[in-house]
Amino acid sequence: MEAHQHSPDSSSEECTVLEAPPGKNACPQHAGKVAELYCSACECALCEDCVPGHQEHPKVPLSQALEQHRSSLQEKLGAVQNRLPQISDSLSFIKEILQQLTNQRASIEEDIQSSFEDLHKQLDVRKSVLLMELEVTYGLKQKVLQAQVDSLARGEGDLMASCTETEEALAGEACVASLQLEQELQERLGELASLGLPCQPEENDQLDLLMETDGLRKSIHNLGTIVTTSAVASQSEAMGAGLEQCIVGLPASVTIVTRDKSGGACKSGNAILSAEVFTPDGSIVDGEILDHKNGTYEFVYTVPKEGDFSLALRLYDQHIKGSPFKLTVNRILETEVEVSPSTTTATNSAAYATPSTGSSEGAKRRGKSPGQKKKGSKRASSALGTPRRKTQNPIEDDLIFRIGTKGRNKGEFTNLQGVAASSSGRILIADSNNQCVQIFSNEGEFKSRFGVRGRSPGQMQRPTGVAVHPSGDIIIADYDNKWVSIFSSEGKFKGKLGSGRLMGPKGVSVDQNGHVIVVDNKACTVFIFQPTGKLITKFGSRGTGDKQFAGPHFAAVNKNNEIIVTDFHNHSVKVFTPEGELVLKFGSNGEGNGQFNAPTGVAVDINGNIIVADWGNSRIQVFDGNGSFLSYINTSADPLYGPQGLSLTSDGHVVVADSGNHCFKVYRYLQ
Repeated sequence: MEAHQHSPDSSSEECTVLEAPPGKNACPQHAGKVAELYCSACECALCEDCVPGHQEHPKVPLSQALEQHRSSLQEKLGAVQNRLPQISDSLSFIKEILQQLTNQRASIEEDIQSSFEDLHKQLDVRKSVLLMELEVTYGLKQKVLQAQVDSLARGEGDLMASCTETEEALAGEACVASLQLEQELQERLGELASLGLPCQPEENDQLDLLMETDGLRKSIHNLGTIVTTSAVASQSEAMGAGLEQCIVGLPASVTIVTRDKSGGACKSGNAILSAEVFTPDGSIVDGEILDHKNGTYEFVYTVPKEGDFSLALRLYDQHIKGSPFKLTVNRILETEVEVSPSTTTATNSAAYATPSTGSSEGAKRRGKSPGQKKKGSKRASSALGTPRRKTQNPIEDDLIFRIGTKGRNKGEFTNLQGVAASSSGRILIADSNNQCVQIFSNEGEFKSRFGVRGRSPGQMQRPTGVAVHPSGDIIIADYDNKWVSIFSSEGKFKGKLGSGRLMGPKGVSVDQNGHVIVVDNKACTVFIFQPTGKLITKFGSRGTGDKQFAGPHFAAVNKNNEIIVTDFHNHSVKVFTPEGELVLKFGSNGEGNGQFNAPTGVAVDINGNIIVADWGNSRIQVFDGNGSFLSYINTSADPLYGPQGLSLTSDGHVVVADSGNHCFKVYRYLQ
């Protein structure tokens, strides 16, 4: 123990070395030494004993190095902390996408179950019909043959009985007493000998079943497809002259190439794309996106005014590379364009089939002539249908009020599209980019709104059309979700229809039978459904023919239950029977009376007159039921800018979605 005791003479320095903890700047290499320098080359602290080994290296005071390191660390901490909100937002967004994916899976599973249940029901119904048809056919044939059997059996019995009785009489002795009996027998036998019995079959035994199941089996084998794509916005890109410039009133196009996360080109279509051309104060132009089914898409659009715009291209609600793009829209002077009306019409049709790139050469081909006349209608002209020059006085209708500015609050809109008016005095607006429907009184007082953004049943992604069913239900066309949703008058979700059939529903209407009319802008087809979702019929395809469409927008129904459709890129209005037979077509491309530059909204008044929103010319025209031009709605007090949906209120006024001005307007209308 004494070996471990310290003598009173032991130095205090020795005690410090053995017991005192090292200082905070102690040299890690030399015990008891304090580091005062820092070697920048070796990135280590130095005491005086370390210095000879770092003679040629740059050195700074340790305190300065520590301060610099602390500052650098603080800067990196700040950079990482600044990333946290971005990562948090990305995490929330990707979780939302994952949830939407899960919801979509559940929705599709429900659709598959209901579709196959419906098919089972249809098969059971068909089986019952066939069995009933078999019984009816068998019964008819059996009745004929059984009647013939009964008749022959009775004849056979009578013959055998008479023969037996005659044989018995002949076996007896001939006498006066038997003479009368034998005479009766002779008469009876004579009658029986000439008796007309149905000895030839009056029916046959054929009962066959013709069941062509091979085609059905093949159809069942290929029934249904799970559609998806691996495209992501961050890798997808756009190209074409339409990205930078275009000519006022002429079609321009942009090509979008979708790519996966690694940058590889996607080879299949059906990606969910949206595109808008807008001014700094908001969206004003819709176009049409053409899916080439090979991973590339074409956005075709027309801008009605010159100026500087932005073009936003989104894939799954996210901007693609470079989006939004700066777009310059120029005006080409009409004096530079010499094109006949027939050439203009034909070239505009061709422009749609092969979208313009916005080149000056294309502009000259598609220029408009001031002297164009409207096409004649197929019905006899009305006495009221004599076209008038635009410079003459239109009918004296006035703006009553306008509601809305750009925004996301109540009574504010972002790219409003469809309009409907109910018999109960309500105006309904499909507020497309705010993913909701807003409801107002006929006097413009805000009442309510409903809608949640999303891709699950009951949610909205891009509501474009709205209609009110006689039951009071609200019917909404959802362009991006590719279905039509049905809500109660209070905004409670009740169901959807058209899922798996529709490609891009734009407008909706209701006919006099309560059927839902859906204008599919992408498929260029009009669908007619029962409110339960059962498809009644469909008609139309892409093209320029009388029974074809090029980006149809909205529809209305007249008192004859005929369906009136605005054919956007064909610059015409077409009227069909409920079976899809063309009744009437009117309109051509131009700015004159009865001409259109891409018609959109349409409504019918109580006299059968047709009211049409002329999107590219920013006006509203009125036609009689035969398609003859009558007049304009006077909108000069507050000019329209790209009008979309249009309807007639219950008190007889015209309400129109003024999309470019982010408001809706109500005008007096003299019927």
